[in-house]
Amino acid sequence: MNPRLLLFVCLLSLASVRGQVSYSIPEEMPKGSLVGNIAQDLGLEMKRLISGKAKIYSRSSGEYVELNRERGVLLVKERIDREALCAETALCALHFQIILENPMEHYTVNIQITDINDNAPAFEKTTVEFRISESAVIGSKFELAAAEDLDVENNGIQKYELKPANNFVLNLNNNPDGTKNVEMVLQKPLDREKQEEISLVLTAVDGGEPQMSGTMMIVVTVLDANDNAPVFTQQTYKATVTENSPKGTIVAAVTASDADQGSNSRITYSIKNRGGSLRHLFEINKENGKIVLNENIDYEKSKSFQISIGATDDGGLTDSCKLIVDVLDVNDNKPEINIMSKSNIIPEDAKLNTVVTMIHIEDLDSGDNGKVQCSINENVPFILKSTRNNFYSLQTDSELDRETASEYNITVT
Repeated sequence: MNPRLLLFVCLLSLASVRGQVSYSIPEEMPKGSLVGNIAQDLGLEMKRLISGKAKIYSRSSGEYVELNRERGVLLVKERIDREALCAETALCALHFQIILENPMEHYTVNIQITDINDNAPAFEKTTVEFRISESAVIGSKFELAAAEDLDVENNGIQKYELKPANNFVLNLNNNPDGTKNVEMVLQKPLDREKQEEISLVLTAVDGGEPQMSGTMMIVVTVLDANDNAPVFTQQTYKATVTENSPKGTIVAAVTASDADQGSNSRITYSIKNRGGSLRHLFEINKENGKIVLNENIDYEKSKSFQISIGATDDGGLTDSCKLIVDVLDVNDNKPEINIMSKSNIIPEDAKLNTVVTMIHIEDLDSGDNGKVQCSINENVPFILKSTRNNFYSLQTDSELDRETASEYNITVT
């Protein structure tokens, strides 16, 4: 339904002014903590905040910050957990507007939420097992599940340690998204007759102060001969899927081969990504390597996925590949019209270009699907102007005469 704005004529002076201020605060600050002196930083008098009925306009950030008009300050309204607010995004910020009336003004406020080291690295499993043939050659690689640390930058994972380092050493590979592939590399031949089982501890350490760490136990059972590891036909697979595709849609299929015979050539496929929603979105057929959708995908939430896939033969040797899935957008979101601030009355002697209403238009789709045109009905003495990206102001466009028309109904489309 299109919002309708009812405008009456009365004595009121209106203007539009813009400014911007930025703050930076750590997460987990107690309720009531000072964010900043907004009156001082915007150059506003306290009485202006009160007479202008200053308020916060926000689509999502208002629940965390509140405005104290009497003191002219911004305060923490609710404890802010950066990891809950911004998930794995390194840069986390709140964005909102300070709105004043009579005359009408709005100011942009940005608050960067910095990370504190309040999460330790953690592995999805506390113990993993490998069955490795004693004939495995030096340099054979065995992929390990990386740890997850919800903190970012220096507070995130900085290094891994593997102990003891007699038969295996660690190999770390950097991914484009900043994560690491962790591999255990055989550096000394295994001898089942001397040691049938090997226990190792993998430790992930972050760079916070104080440092925090998490561990995973690795149990290696040494088997008799398995000479060949699985090999994927490609190291990187690519696929596309349309958002809102139904559950069960086949996204792609990966294939690996093993030169061994019998059970040592039998391959099992698996998704290696740790935690998060990705493992719920996709499912792989362990026998044929087909990847299917397990839940609906929303382009507005995720435009691309990188899936790590493993192939393991019955002898314990592995290979891995990546599947990059790009999500295609469909026009499944209508534009939303949000009234930031409005005045229902205006004097008949108001000057041209007097601002009476501020509007924010939002469409969650991308590309042409997210481009919006905004208009009002004709034959009214008002004009809709774009102040900046998706922000509009309704302004007077000609002289008003109360005796001719005492009110106007304006439809914004």
